[in-house]
Amino acid sequence: MAVALLLLWALCNAIRVNGEESNGRCDHKLRFNARPHSVSIQEFGAIGDGKTLNTIAFRNAIFYLKSFADKGGAQLYVPPGRWLTGSFNLTSHLTLFLEKDAIIVGSQDPSHWGIVEPLPSYGRGIELPGRRYRSLVNGYMLRDVVITGDNGTIDGQGSVWWEWFTSHSLNYTRPHLVEFVSSEYVLVSNISLLNAPAYNIHPVYCSNVHIHNISVYAPPESPYTVGIVPDSSDNICIEDCNISMGHDAIAFKSGWDEYGIAYGRPTTIAHVRRVDLRSSTGSSLAFGSEMSGGISDILVEEIHLYDSLTGIEFRTTIGRGGYIKEIMISDVDLLNVNTSFAAIGDYGSHPDDKFDPDAFPVLEKITLQNIIGTNITIAGNFKGIEESPFTFICLSNISLSINSTSLSAWQCSYVSGFSESVFPEPCPELMNSSTSSCGILMLELQFYNIIL
Repeated sequence: MAVALLLLWALCNAIRVNGEESNGRCDHKLRFNARPHSVSIQEFGAIGDGKTLNTIAFRNAIFYLKSFADKGGAQLYVPPGRWLTGSFNLTSHLTLFLEKDAIIVGSQDPSHWGIVEPLPSYGRGIELPGRRYRSLVNGYMLRDVVITGDNGTIDGQGSVWWEWFTSHSLNYTRPHLVEFVSSEYVLVSNISLLNAPAYNIHPVYCSNVHIHNISVYAPPESPYTVGIVPDSSDNICIEDCNISMGHDAIAFKSGWDEYGIAYGRPTTIAHVRRVDLRSSTGSSLAFGSEMSGGISDILVEEIHLYDSLTGIEFRTTIGRGGYIKEIMISDVDLLNVNTSFAAIGDYGSHPDDKFDPDAFPVLEKITLQNIIGTNITIAGNFKGIEESPFTFICLSNISLSINSTSLSAWQCSYVSGFSESVFPEPCPELMNSSTSSCGILMLELQFYNIIL
């Protein structure tokens, strides 16, 4: 009772999930000083005709601007035009500014992207064993870096990569559009990202990453394209974004099987709010399936999920280890979604045969509340693991309009939890009568987000 009162006191004094304040990470804005130095990419010989390859110009410009790191940093200005380029690296204390009608265009020649080693928390490329293609725009061990603009665009021209992937013509895993590795204080805002070969924005091993007011698009038929992928990173804010992808819109990850367990860096302390998400063949909002380093303390609120295969999905499998826990998702509007919620215990493959078959993942303390759904086929599919059931699933104030094609609104196995004011009525495993436990769990999760 004392713990419950303490949580209630903290809640009343610091958070209103359904009001204007949430005290999540997005309420703590990154603040960057204006860059005292600025140059245009044209000063380094770049030509924005969509035909001339400008990789050397980008690399030379950023090498030059690196000299201003101890003088307040610098800005690289990209004016209107189509600036064709291969892969290039950013530097610390840099702003990459894309003017309106400026488009950085990824080359469709794979030799212009380069090859890098796999991430240590994955042990190999995601799609193929061995190395992977370098992303188009890269940041490695950076601090204080910004990609922004007046709604300029980064276009990966991913159609050739999708064809090569589908025809099994690639020797390495596909590249991403923007990737930050082991970096901190990163801001991506006020731009559009189009047609990534695979992921659009991939912060991995990063801290303090804010992504806001961006639009991300790939066509529905693009294979396994993903919008934003926070991966083994902490203190993440994603807000005011519109993301429409072939596979997942936002996917939280933290490493793959024995490699993720050994690396041991979780994805934690993240806040997502005011986003519109669409996913043709995957999930609008996904957790896993690569989650071996752990995923926890995530607050999601005020989101619109539409025209998607699955709305919210938690994914794992035996051999992953790790955990997905202390997740709160509130104030959700679903429209034309096949499966509203899913938690799957046999999702995804293994990087090799060295995984530990006794590494059972943990999925617990998940709260879904204040949700309205229209034209839903399946309300929920919760398929846990016999040796490690999914526990403390809390469903509250949920109303879903199920369409006439549905044979069974809920499907459950090896799962337990609580529910209150849920329609259609969930499966018995999620209908424990102690609704006070559900309330305490919600208070506890909100309290975690306050103190973090």
